[in-house]
Amino acid sequence: MRSLRRWRNGWLAGALVAALACSGCGYALAGQGSFLPDYIQTIGVPLFENGTTVFEIEQILTQQVRSEFIGRGQYRVIAADTGVDALLSGTISNISIQPATFSAQQQASRYIFQLYVAIEFRDLTTDEVLWENPQLLFSDEYEVASGSGGELDASTFFGQQSNAVERIARDFGRTVVSSILEAF
Repeated sequence: MRSLRRWRNGWLAGALVAALACSGCGYALAGQGSFLPDYIQTIGVPLFENGTTVFEIEQILTQQVRSEFIGRGQYRVIAADTGVDALLSGTISNISIQPATFSAQQQASRYIFQLYVAIEFRDLTTDEVLWENPQLLFSDEYEVASGSGGELDASTFFGQQSNAVERIARDFGRTVVSSILEAF
């Protein structure tokens, strides 16, 4: 009797797992597919506007977004705002670099780098905004190693800041393109 009950419970559990696996819940792997209209084949990604004093940040972010679209392999991406089916425009509105922690000598040892960007993705055939976010925020922290004697080394500071910008740019590119293509 006990073995029959175990067999029946095992069979029911197996049937339940099989039913759930075959139910087609509608989810797909991130990065796969697109919810854009089929007629969008060419996407214009002109250089973003830089409303900050940080030199060349617009070039880094724009290139990362272009690379991410190209990496998806479905679209032709050009650096123009005419002759395209859709247009992605962006404005970098603010960059903030704030100390987060301090050393025993009261020198900043860790910084928070924040980037604010307004993004709009427009279908030029219908002149409809398909996706926008007026204030995307990306943030990263970096530690600054001190030079000899606990003094802050300027080259180390700017090197770490550059690494933080690169990490934010990669995250920014992936997030923007995924948001547009996967309708999140």
